[in-house]
Amino acid sequence: MLETLDPVERLAFVLHDMFAVPFEEIAPIVGRSTSAARQLASRARRRVQGAAPVPDVNLTRQREVVDAFLAAARSGDFAGLLAVLDPEVVLRVDGGLVPAGASRVVRGSRAVAGQALAFSRLGLVVRTALVNGAAGFVSFLDGQPFAVLAFTVTGGKIVEIDILADPARLKQLDFTTIAAEGPPK
Repeated sequence: MLETLDPVERLAFVLHDMFAVPFEEIAPIVGRSTSAARQLASRARRRVQGAAPVPDVNLTRQREVVDAFLAAARSGDFAGLLAVLDPEVVLRVDGGLVPAGASRVVRGSRAVAGQALAFSRLGLVVRTALVNGAAGFVSFLDGQPFAVLAFTVTGGKIVEIDILADPARLKQLDFTTIAAEGPPK
């Protein structure tokens, strides 16, 4: 299981949990702040224990965070994106088999913010939606579903984004209600 962790997560986790090294000493080793080192170890611990992040239960608060993410992405506000993204956010994209290599994982707030800015330049129409019971949205390109984005919001920050952009799987979903809802965002 340790091999599935990012190297800095693994280092922070092992040093703290197995050798009782204080986070103040771990921070310079991993090149992060003390709080970021603590977060690295915490995330690694949850992954090792098999616990997924516990999402905020307040759907209104989730929607506010996701709306702030979308607004920041659309306006090109990199700092605004960083403000709503957890420093160790994970973005998973399921792009299916075409084009080859479209499925990937992106880690870290700066990398995910960069992806969000690139995504926002596509000129998509976005509709808010409940995705697996949480705040998310569906994007459309030329009237056709382009991607479904599901967000996990914990402590007022986005900790995970899952994007389904596999054309074959999108064709199996019913978007008629979402496409007919109020004005796009």
